[in-house]
Amino acid sequence: MNHFQRKRGELCCEDVPLAELAAEVGTPAYVYSTATLRRHARVFKAALRGLDVLACFAVKSAPNLALLSLLAEEGFGFDIVSGGELYRALKAGGEADKIVFSGVGKREEEMEAALQARIHQFNCESEEELEQLSRVASRARKVAPVALRVNPEVDARTHPYVATALASSKFGVPAGRVRKAYRLAASLPGLKVVGLACHIGSQIDELGPFVEAAKKMRALFLQLRADGHDLRRLDMGGGLGVPYRERGRQPASPQRYGEALARALSGLEATVIFEPGRLLVANAGVLLSRVLLRKQGHAARKFVVVDAGMNDLLRPALYQAHHELEPVGRPRRGAEVVDVVGPVCESADVLAKRRRLPPLQAGDLVVLRTAGAYGMAMASQYNARPRPVEVLVDGRSWRVVRARESYADLVRGESV
Repeated sequence: MNHFQRKRGELCCEDVPLAELAAEVGTPAYVYSTATLRRHARVFKAALRGLDVLACFAVKSAPNLALLSLLAEEGFGFDIVSGGELYRALKAGGEADKIVFSGVGKREEEMEAALQARIHQFNCESEEELEQLSRVASRARKVAPVALRVNPEVDARTHPYVATALASSKFGVPAGRVRKAYRLAASLPGLKVVGLACHIGSQIDELGPFVEAAKKMRALFLQLRADGHDLRRLDMGGGLGVPYRERGRQPASPQRYGEALARALSGLEATVIFEPGRLLVANAGVLLSRVLLRKQGHAARKFVVVDAGMNDLLRPALYQAHHELEPVGRPRRGAEVVDVVGPVCESADVLAKRRRLPPLQAGDLVVLRTAGAYGMAMASQYNARPRPVEVLVDGRSWRVVRARESYADLVRGESV
């Protein structure tokens, strides 16, 4: 569910017409709905009532301070993968003891900053990282709470770029080495073994892979306890998908996901950590853009060129991802098949390929739906294009939560 609906034919975010926003802040612009984000956060937490849960939002999916602050208000912790994300989470009002530091490579200064902040735990991904963290913690005279991320070798049946639990993946410790790795962790100074972690991938629309991972992790968790490790936390990661296509396959609901995981992990006597990202914020945001011109290509090929490009929304170029696209104004009668493309000098800069849409003309406003996750987070200044403005709507009011970059911003920090 989302709060981007038509009122009198015009597309609005909650009670604010998107055309009104475009007139005020320009395009391209990311627009987020407070009501949608809050609702998704509450639905997710309610779905997991059968477990002792710590929900940590994956900062990498949407790192804007205003969005993080809303989620902190809803009781969420944060899953981070860098020192910069630690800074953002704390700046947004996140509680340090609800922060989990994931990621396959952490710099020593990032580890030290997290130790000084007293975060909830480090998810370590190799024996080498355990030794590195031990050195940093001992030097700082701190004790690092540690969970090892295991690769349970579960095929999440998702895009290969976001599948993280295959045997070929760079993530996690192979299951066959985990018991030995825990013995190492228990022997190292400056470390306290507190839990076990996994993450099998992203944009997963079936429950089967989650249940398979949960059963494997439960068995390993109990084995490690029998080995003498006092484990109290099981981190199951995130990855539940969202519907990018209006008429496409619908992922499992949070309710069904929560019920399935509660059954698989019942009686474990552990806090279960979940790290949702896309699930909470994807449908809470759109990318608002304006048509620059129409272009006739070879034969019957028609192009609609808009002012948003792959530097603003990388997912279609990187993952061949689908985002529903529609006009903001009342749709014209008729339909045509067009490629909606951006102005970036790359053939990959196609936002919507071979789409059947109402006729679009120069000056029309359009939105790309389900753009709240990994949209602005992955935006760049490629082709010396300033990154978009970000706007947060709350009922009839709205505010700019990240200013549009200027040309001066493009060269800030550079010198001749």
